[in-house]
Amino acid sequence: MPSFTVIDALDILLVAFFLFRLMMLIRGTRATAIIKGLAVLFVANLASGLLGLRTVNWILEQGTTVILVALPVVFYPELRRALEHLGRGQLFSRFSGMGQEEIARIVDPIARSARLLAESHTGALIVIERDVGLEEYVESGVRMDALLTTELLLNIFTPNTPLHDGAVIVRGDRVAAAGCFLPLTDNPYISSKMGTRHRAGLGVSEQSDALAVIVSEETGSISLAKAGRIERNLDEDTLRMRLARELQGTLGLGRRGGLG
Repeated sequence: MPSFTVIDALDILLVAFFLFRLMMLIRGTRATAIIKGLAVLFVANLASGLLGLRTVNWILEQGTTVILVALPVVFYPELRRALEHLGRGQLFSRFSGMGQEEIARIVDPIARSARLLAESHTGALIVIERDVGLEEYVESGVRMDALLTTELLLNIFTPNTPLHDGAVIVRGDRVAAAGCFLPLTDNPYISSKMGTRHRAGLGVSEQSDALAVIVSEETGSISLAKAGRIERNLDEDTLRMRLARELQGTLGLGRRGGLG
């Protein structure tokens, strides 16, 4: 019997690490429920084999084969996000850490605007581009390339103005575009009470590494969507802290260049 070596221990640790990272990546998404279903199917298949239920075992084995073939299609959004997450590692990142002043130039106007918009129950959707470019969504709106300020955001989301219903896309410390259309989430497990802005914020966070700040017109609450998950009922200071923490370390701008 071969002896247990350091290489074997390293092998086990690496597998455990990758499984842990995978579970953290899919936590809170529809993939979690699908994996639970696959686990139940696997246990049932094993039990039917041990009990000698040949017909049941055969049906489960055939079903498992079909499911395994279909997995890449079912898990396409999660696989895409996993590969993008891998590509955004420090080895591949085009942008190194940002200074506190640079982060403040992005975070402060957004947090302040979100609070003011929430107080007046004015709906808003602000998307912060990171490493994954959002050019396809920028093209769906009106290009601006304007300095990011509280006043500009408040003007954009003023009710009954041409751009107030769409999303604002922030690229670095500039507003790249406004009035943009975003993909809606296809997650069937989110609350039916979530409106179009929340579904769009979740959708763009599922399709990219972007951060989406959502202000509810109905409740005046502030939410933050990231990686297909949403944190609700934030105040200005908490939102500022969350955004700064996410942007600390690296912020790709999805295009050539850095902060202006």
